[in-house]
Amino acid sequence: MALAIGCALGALYVFSTPVLAQDPSQEPAQASQAPAPPDSRTAPQADPQGKPQADRQAANQADSQVVVVTGSARPQRRFDVSYAVNALSQAEVQKLAPLNMADLLGKLPGIQVEATGGEVQNVTRVRGIPTDDGYALFQQDGLPLMTEINGFFFRGDSMNRYDLMTKTIEVVRGGPAPIYASQAAAIVNSTTVTGTETTRGKAQVTVGTTGLRRIDAYQAGKIDDRTFYAIGGFVREDDGHRDNGFPNDRGGQIRANIKRVTDAGTWKLSANFLNDHNVFYLPIPVADPRNPGVSLDPYIDYFKGTMNSPALRNVSQKYLDGSDALQSSRRDLANGRHLRFGNIGLQYDGELGPWQVAAKAGFTKGTLDFDAFYSTSNPADATTFANGFLAAARSAFGAVDRLGYALSGTGGQAYDPASASGLVMQGQYRALASDFHSNQVDLNVTRNFRTGLGSHDVKAGFYGSTYGATSRSVYNDMLIEVQGQPRTLDLLAYSASGAVLGSVTDNGVLRYTTTLNGGDVDARMGALYLNDTWDISDRLRLDAGVRTERYKYDGHALLTEAANLGDAATLADNNTRAFTGARQAHVIKPHTTNWTVGANYDFSTRFGGYARASHLEVPPTMQVASSVDPLVLTTKANQYEAGFKATFGRSYLYVTGFYTQFDPLNASFVAFNPVTGRNDQTVPFFGKAVIRGAEIDGAWHLAKRLVVNASLTFQDPEYRNFVSATGADPSRVVGNQIVREPRVFGNIRPSYSFSVGDNVVDVSGSYAYTGKRYVDLFNATALPSYRSVGAGILVTRGDWQFQLAGDNLTNAKGLTEGNPRTDTLAGQGSNVAIYGRPVFGRSARLMVSKAW
Repeated sequence: MALAIGCALGALYVFSTPVLAQDPSQEPAQASQAPAPPDSRTAPQADPQGKPQADRQAANQADSQVVVVTGSARPQRRFDVSYAVNALSQAEVQKLAPLNMADLLGKLPGIQVEATGGEVQNVTRVRGIPTDDGYALFQQDGLPLMTEINGFFFRGDSMNRYDLMTKTIEVVRGGPAPIYASQAAAIVNSTTVTGTETTRGKAQVTVGTTGLRRIDAYQAGKIDDRTFYAIGGFVREDDGHRDNGFPNDRGGQIRANIKRVTDAGTWKLSANFLNDHNVFYLPIPVADPRNPGVSLDPYIDYFKGTMNSPALRNVSQKYLDGSDALQSSRRDLANGRHLRFGNIGLQYDGELGPWQVAAKAGFTKGTLDFDAFYSTSNPADATTFANGFLAAARSAFGAVDRLGYALSGTGGQAYDPASASGLVMQGQYRALASDFHSNQVDLNVTRNFRTGLGSHDVKAGFYGSTYGATSRSVYNDMLIEVQGQPRTLDLLAYSASGAVLGSVTDNGVLRYTTTLNGGDVDARMGALYLNDTWDISDRLRLDAGVRTERYKYDGHALLTEAANLGDAATLADNNTRAFTGARQAHVIKPHTTNWTVGANYDFSTRFGGYARASHLEVPPTMQVASSVDPLVLTTKANQYEAGFKATFGRSYLYVTGFYTQFDPLNASFVAFNPVTGRNDQTVPFFGKAVIRGAEIDGAWHLAKRLVVNASLTFQDPEYRNFVSATGADPSRVVGNQIVREPRVFGNIRPSYSFSVGDNVVDVSGSYAYTGKRYVDLFNATALPSYRSVGAGILVTRGDWQFQLAGDNLTNAKGLTEGNPRTDTLAGQGSNVAIYGRPVFGRSARLMVSKAW
């Protein structure tokens, strides 16, 4: 598939007509977008020449002239809206040169990220929202590719990939997001390139120090006077920031659309196809749990080390299905998160008398096949660990004198942990699969009503979706050495004479199928929404909206029981999980209502302010309806924000204070039990979360060629009013800092441009800071603050561009996540984390592009 996409993109480049270049971020306003209202404050979108020089003009244009379409009844200037939104053009994204989507979002104010899991499936938290996705819904051209924020072990950043077919990215934090999207406290909307009168295109080659090799390309133009096209995508291979012993990422994406302008309106037919593998990075131990002051860096390199290993490319999995038939398979960790999906979309924008009509429909179908090696408990002293199995080995194998370690697959070659760290470790091999589909439609109408007291832009709409997924998950516990690219170990039972009597493990498997889940769910939902934007005067604008949603989940979960697979030579299959053949059915019918009220007032053409209150209700997800004994809970959040904004030519400043209450907040978690190997220790915590803070977003043009961009967030994320049904002490949680959330984070990015002959040179730097966080509810183990320095240079010569970007140039250390399988409640037994997911070390990328 990757070869086919590469050939298609190569053909585009070879056979395209070389004409004047135009960057897609600078294309004229698309006919598919609603026209601007009759408001003198709305800035028209320009139609520049399209040379790379226009890219810089777009990146440096006055912020007050930037037009946004997300979260608004009609396109508006960013300065005029009553909510926090950032709009990034393709030129701006290129200059930032992010490592992945989470890294890009982390450059924006109010968004804290953990961009250390790899290219996708990273953690994004918006204004302290205590979930790994921040309730941020990803959209493409105003419609999600999947109705729910998350799929089964994949998120929005897994489906929405950035490439040269992306025209702009608009990010709404809070504000009217609950009205314009389901389950959303934030919206990340990518608009795609469409064709115009001028044929244009671009090809880009990227290579990096991580073994990255990537090709991006697109072309757009006209077919006839009323029909336009665009097509493009990427193919990529990357060995990865950590040394797996095999490539980390491979695959690609292709997107295309055809736009037809008719007398009745504009139609656009679009298609997406993604086929990509991404290996997932999980936490690693960084210090010896027996002595936290002793680093494990000699064994697992802080920046390059990982528990991913070629030794995990042929892992055996076994379990009994509902008919007592043994199911067995071999799994390959290099498969990673293999996501394949296709999407077909159809959009219409037109006018029906005084009404602006917009209709969008999308049809998505895909599969996920996921292999990952998860962290579980801390490394253990090898002798102590072995002795813990001695009684069970003697019971199974008779006169066992001792237990000893051997390298798996070597016929019993002895391994002495004392020759290395003296530690051994267990981890969890997870194999998961899902088939999913999501069909969604959005129909809305907008009309402007003029009254004696200003004008009203009224937007009414319907959103409906049918969607569903199957899920299957099988977890093995593996025994490994404490080492980067670890080898799997066997724990053998020896007689006094040295004969092997049996094995605790089976070719590296410590316990087969400690977790076995399966389920299926079909869902339907319908939403009605209404929003009114009232321009009382040239200075004062009010808006209010409401959205009501009804869901129906029809799902089931497959029931399991303990089973012994009967191999007398090993203990690894003595206590597996097996399907019983029975299922537990669930029908869940939640109903939610969201609302928002906002106001914007311009004191002058340079200064303004806004305020907003919003209410968000998030229903249970599909996964709840396909789980055993599900907890059905609707999360509710009240969000309040007030902001000040100022613009001085190309310089601008936005300061927004925010206050969010989550009640009820479900902070329950399922912990790994190192004795049974099962994820069966459920610790229920319910309460309230309060997040107070302020975010600052600004750009200061110190001179014609020197600009400093910055974003900074201060927040106080706290737990309140917690209770536990299992007797855990909730008083130790109340008032604590929310897990893994800092009080301060931000970045500053200076840049300077100058000319050298016919070349225009942009030099930029970055400094990012993330404050102290905690891995646990009790705030017992800290993740220390960390900093990162980056730099880049972009040289433009005619239609060619050459860019070099570097990250974490000083190899500064920092930990994210901790080890949430075991440390969420009370930490890691140390004041500072000894287990976590380190930030990536120093890396660089070279990008060469040609526009036509």
